[in-house]
Amino acid sequence: MTDVKQRIEALVKGHEVVLFMKGSALFPQCGFSSRAVAILDHLGVPFETVDVLQDQEIRSSIKEYSDWPTIPQLYVKGEFVGGSDIMMEMFESGELQQLVAADA
Repeated sequence: MTDVKQRIEALVKGHEVVLFMKGSALFPQCGFSSRAVAILDHLGVPFETVDVLQDQEIRSSIKEYSDWPTIPQLYVKGEFVGGSDIMMEMFESGELQQLVAADA
């Protein structure tokens, strides 16, 4: 496993909820990242963010790690959930609330 994949794995496994995004939770750098942060804020769950704009290795490797072509990417309990569109669909259906609340 490459160094950057190990770093990604440590982030994914080391936090209950982690969002790989463009920018930070306080200053998202794209609309999709902004929407993802808004959804998580609304859920009221603590989450970690990783700014892919600050780390080119993670930015290029996270898409390969998840086999998902876009950013943001949400991971809950070490599992890839999806991007902002999937997050919105899951939020609207109540599925995302259940996922983050399960055995919390």
